[in-house]
Amino acid sequence: MPDSPATPLCIVLVDDHEMVLHGLGAMLGHFPDEVAIVGRATTAEMAYRLVGELRPDVVLCDVRIGQASGLDLCLQIRTQHPDTKVVLLTVYDDEHYLYQALRVGASGYILKRIDGQELVGHLRRIRDGETVIDHALAGRVALSAARLSAGEFWSGAHLGLTQRESEVLELLVSGHSNKAVASQLVVSEDTVKTHIRGLYRKLGVSDRSGAVALALREGLFR
Repeated sequence: MPDSPATPLCIVLVDDHEMVLHGLGAMLGHFPDEVAIVGRATTAEMAYRLVGELRPDVVLCDVRIGQASGLDLCLQIRTQHPDTKVVLLTVYDDEHYLYQALRVGASGYILKRIDGQELVGHLRRIRDGETVIDHALAGRVALSAARLSAGEFWSGAHLGLTQRESEVLELLVSGHSNKAVASQLVVSEDTVKTHIRGLYRKLGVSDRSGAVALALREGLFR
């Protein structure tokens, strides 16, 4: 095992469940030479304030923090405090969330079933400049990359969109109404609205014009 760093990594833990914060604190408490928990937060607002006050090395947070988004928090932290790394520690075993995490500047995407020693090892690698992806997702990501390279994937897959969300977005770009999209895809308007809400969230936009503008800017459809 490599030598421990001279100074422990300063970490802020973020989760909307106190029990999870307590468990993480107890687990990481076995490695005092490598990590020091300097703050804990149960809301995104509290977490952002702590980052500004404490300037930790790493923030460990979930994809969802109550009604807030850990992805949005990650982007906010990385924009305002670029020296602080953000690691998503989550139960969401979903490569679409992973793509979004990488897109907003996360340094790691790790599933909560990890044990303490492995987590500390990942944090050590992140400290040294690596981006860490949980091994349970790494294989799927590699396969996705290979399929994308071979032209076997759909437009927007690299942004986390499902194939159906991509189809809906393409129709929005073409100027179709929700009713027209539903007719084209042979689904209900409610289903179309659900897909639209999903692609808005994944693209980080709040309305149709924002989604269309991003799609055109990214060159998703030709």
